[in-house]
Amino acid sequence: MYRKYLFFDLDGTLTDPMQGITRSVRYALRHFGIEVADLRELTPFIGPPLADSFKERYGMTDTEAETAVAKYREYYAPKGIFENEVYPGIPSLLADTAAAGCVNVMATSKPTPFARQIAAHFGIEPYFRLISGSTLDGRRTTKADVIRHALGELEIAPREAVMIGDRRYDVEGAAETGLDSIAAGWGYAQPGELEAAHPGRFAPDVAALRRLLLGPA
Repeated sequence: MYRKYLFFDLDGTLTDPMQGITRSVRYALRHFGIEVADLRELTPFIGPPLADSFKERYGMTDTEAETAVAKYREYYAPKGIFENEVYPGIPSLLADTAAAGCVNVMATSKPTPFARQIAAHFGIEPYFRLISGSTLDGRRTTKADVIRHALGELEIAPREAVMIGDRRYDVEGAAETGLDSIAAGWGYAQPGELEAAHPGRFAPDVAALRRLLLGPA
């Protein structure tokens, strides 16, 4: 067993949310008169906190970013949340890690209510001891914040857990909080992004992650 406590990112790691997230971002940008024809241009929004992405990519002020997040949720909450699919092999991996005595934790920058809704919709909620996400009021937003919250809820030390995610924010959040990290190579990282973040391990696909966590079949 690689670690007893396995902290999984959601978007880009457990599920492919490309359609739902990018359509929600496009909806929000239209409020500001910004049109994006190719949804692939908006994939960098998958992973980091939304407000940060609106500010960094479109030069929005804090107030504008707050409005953009609210508009995003107008589309995402009723529709975009389900424009999503679980990556092949993930449900069986979660079932097997749980059966092996690991404690699966979802650690996501997505608001906790949305993360729980997605987990329930796709039937993976029973595999998680804890779903730790961001808060809708903005008090807990970064991956480091989410990880700290999970550590506190579980009353465990960082050395007992590993963070698994597809973006540098997962790797950096793990480093900030003292966790080891495994970079998931099937998500939405930009070229060279994960290598520059220096994860503890790299899993190019779900099968490789399974071997890392549970050993050879």
